[in-house]
Amino acid sequence: MTRIDLTPLYRSSVGFDRLGSLLDATFQSEKSALGYPPYDIEILEENNYAITLAIAGFKESELEIKTESGVLTICGKQGQDENKRYLHQGIAKRSFERKFNLADHVEVTNAKLTDGLLTIELVRKIPEAMKPKAIAINGKASVIDHKEKVA
Repeated sequence: MTRIDLTPLYRSSVGFDRLGSLLDATFQSEKSALGYPPYDIEILEENNYAITLAIAGFKESELEIKTESGVLTICGKQGQDENKRYLHQGIAKRSFERKFNLADHVEVTNAKLTDGLLTIELVRKIPEAMKPKAIAINGKASVIDHKEKVA
């Protein structure tokens, strides 16, 4: 197991302990995830994103989506049908748990299950206090629109 020593970071900075825990969690989850279910992360617009997971065979009642401390967790648990008898069972009935670390101010807005694809929509809402402001000389401050500054 690869471990990164973040002690120098903690000695010279304040408030970055979440960064260290994110790095540790990423290294841990990549080894345990095994690539199931496959997923896409898509940029829809400047501050809108979508995560799509291929979860064919799951019903809405077998899925759980939650966010806690900046981590989006999607769990799926399929139950076995005890009444069926198989000659061959090639379709896996496996459970999964997939986690995504969310940046600050990113919120889940919607989730929908269509044709075996679970799509989770996210939006980044930047608070007014964090948007760029121009400070004019002689005390006349004006707010700069973020798109104007980027352009």
